[in-house]
Amino acid sequence: MAENPEGLGTEESADQPIKRRKNGLYDAVSDELAASMKSGWADTELHDLAPVAQAPYAAARRAALSAAFPGERLVVPAGNLRTRANDTEYSFRAASEYAHLTGDQTQDAVLVLNPVAGGHEGVLYLLPRSDRENGEFWLDGQGELWVGRRHSLTESERLLGLPARDVRKAAEELAADTAVPTRLVRGYDAGLEAALATDEERDEELRTFLSGLRLVKDEWEVEQLRAACAATVNGFTDVVRELAQAVATSERWIEGTFWRRARVEGNDVGYGSIAAAGPHATTLHWVRNDGEVRPGELLLLDAGVETSTLYTADVTRTLPINGTFNPLQRKIYDAVYAAQEAGIAAVKPGGRFRDFHDASQRVLAEHLLAWGLLDASVYDVEKVLELGLQRRWTLHGTGHMLGMDVHDCAHARREQYVDADLVPGMCLTVEPGLYFQADDLTVPEEYRGIGVRIEDDILVTADGNENLSAGLPRAADEVEAWMAALKG
Repeated sequence: MAENPEGLGTEESADQPIKRRKNGLYDAVSDELAASMKSGWADTELHDLAPVAQAPYAAARRAALSAAFPGERLVVPAGNLRTRANDTEYSFRAASEYAHLTGDQTQDAVLVLNPVAGGHEGVLYLLPRSDRENGEFWLDGQGELWVGRRHSLTESERLLGLPARDVRKAAEELAADTAVPTRLVRGYDAGLEAALATDEERDEELRTFLSGLRLVKDEWEVEQLRAACAATVNGFTDVVRELAQAVATSERWIEGTFWRRARVEGNDVGYGSIAAAGPHATTLHWVRNDGEVRPGELLLLDAGVETSTLYTADVTRTLPINGTFNPLQRKIYDAVYAAQEAGIAAVKPGGRFRDFHDASQRVLAEHLLAWGLLDASVYDVEKVLELGLQRRWTLHGTGHMLGMDVHDCAHARREQYVDADLVPGMCLTVEPGLYFQADDLTVPEEYRGIGVRIEDDILVTADGNENLSAGLPRAADEVEAWMAALKG
């Protein structure tokens, strides 16, 4: 990676000495070079831009936000770059709240809704094009010569349907107007938080509202989730085709194979991929992905592609690495599949959010009793569920909302989410599992080290549900046939 130059602050005048950094040292730039870099550049302003596809949907979301907080100024930042180490940064990913309300994904940006009679007027604070006169364009580490062209403020106005201002003036302008009650989405821009000094409790109310605003997806969002699932199906297919290379290397090959698809068809993976082979499948969030991939064992792959518009899939399949389940693996897999079938059937408008979890857990408890892992002479299914005894092996909840975040809407009010009824447009995962830890002495030895999870992305529709990730087989026979066809 080339080393970034030392940036010029916007307060520096053009006649100050210009420096560049080389191998950690600073060398003067000649006046002649500085003059050369100011001129000879073509005009690249784009004049024929159409609004982004989500612009009208984002406007409707802003209208709903405006109606909820009349008379208050609302500030929603996109976030800033985060240092990974020394002078390198993590890839930027805009805050979901900001992207949902604007359709924009640029760093350092801020959406402000200013109260006016009858509602709010929105303005976007954005980084403008790099200044070529003072050298920012080529000497600043975030200058366009280093990181690429960004849209001008005028271009952004055309794309996003909002007036745009220079974000470097945002904190000063907002802090100057202390008469307007202000709420801020915290956690993304420390500079704004310091400048505005808003009330934490009132800010949390704003965050909660915005989380709940994402619970029901509009038609544009549903199409993004369909695209995410389609790309994820392709990623799983890639993995199966390359299982031989994974056996020869490690779980990292699986992780990398899926990541390649995510970067080709989307923005990135929506979360750290879990490529858990053998006993690693019993660790719920195994993201080290550094273990062996051995024929005869199972691979639990939990992964999702995030689209370029930041909507993610979240899918899990448990696959026999050699292509065929052995009898015990199939028995456990079939139990999880039956539990998932029961859970998916419970996803429907008017049903409670908790219903699919309860249905799945009941099926798993029945199997644990039937296998003798729970003592049927002491407990019936109702008692097992009352005491939660099945949770030693089921471990987690059976699903969550899905959207821009893999665990979407996590800050919504309880009565809107876990205690609510399902309505069309909600999208959630159904992901039961059974996990027998390698050191669990309460189960027969042959069970130990086996973990199975099956997860799909389910859209609530007017008359039931739609499995958005149905492009991947789920039943054991179908999984084996699919793998055989890909390997053949």
